[in-house]
Amino acid sequence: MSSIMKKTSTAALLAAVLFLTGQCVFCQSTAPERFIRVVFPEGKSVTAELAVTDEERARGLMFRRQILPDHGMLFVFGEPALHSFWMKNTLVSLDILWLGADRRILHIERNVPPCKEDPCPSYGPDEPALYVLELIAGGADVNELNPGDRLEFVLPSWVAPLLAGR
Repeated sequence: MSSIMKKTSTAALLAAVLFLTGQCVFCQSTAPERFIRVVFPEGKSVTAELAVTDEERARGLMFRRQILPDHGMLFVFGEPALHSFWMKNTLVSLDILWLGADRRILHIERNVPPCKEDPCPSYGPDEPALYVLELIAGGADVNELNPGDRLEFVLPSWVAPLLAGR
């Protein structure tokens, strides 16, 4: 194989890997939008990374060494249920907010610490939730969030068909 062919195939492989992982700068127009704005009742907001697939929801914020105060992760489920969360391999403390289909906060677990040893405790609401928002610990207090508050966000168009096809 010639040197030019090796460089071309290496570049093509790298482009494919970057595209599939959503990190391809020149491919952004074809990659689904992975971040949305979640607006709180008082007008403040965070940029939330979407976790929609089973794999994304299972990984969540594991292994992240830092979460910015104005960022979080929004877990989107196919149907309301008692979705419990744990902090295995999560390196920072979090606030976890469960939301109903109407996007009202059902339950908040504040300042949930990383799990340091098995078994890790699970956290969850007493009623079915359709969404879960994770924020850096203290985020719920800083943004004055309480059960009953309604959060505003618009999911990208690619989310609904993905959940319907499960």
